[in-house]
Amino acid sequence: MTTVYLGLGSNLGNRKENIKQALKSLRANKIQIKKLSSIIETDPVGGPPQGKFLNGVAKATTSLSPKKLLSTVKSIEKILGRKKGPKYGPRTIDIDILLYGQKQIKSSKLTIPHPEMFKRDFVMRPLKQIAPRLAKRLSQ
Repeated sequence: MTTVYLGLGSNLGNRKENIKQALKSLRANKIQIKKLSSIIETDPVGGPPQGKFLNGVAKATTSLSPKKLLSTVKSIEKILGRKKGPKYGPRTIDIDILLYGQKQIKSSKLTIPHPEMFKRDFVMRPLKQIAPRLAKRLSQ
């Protein structure tokens, strides 16, 4: 089992319920949620004018490979109503793989650690809440 950190966000529809359903779907797909940060409301970063997001970070374990984890989270996003739209646009649910164990991956479809996570308060603040030592180490 590998420890992973996932960023979750929603700014369309019932944002809280979208995140709740995403967590339920993750659990149903061999991803055990071990810790969940508080869910915080944040302003959107980039993209067109849009509503505020609810964001959080989950610590989980999984036996899925990084590639399979990516396809699983993309499938969950689609099932929960995420549609293609403008970059950084509004979405019912967004699930980002922030960290996958100690792995560093750089491909056309997946980059781990997530390349933008260190610049985003809506990721680092919840990460600090559930994994303060890890967040501090990553910020150095």
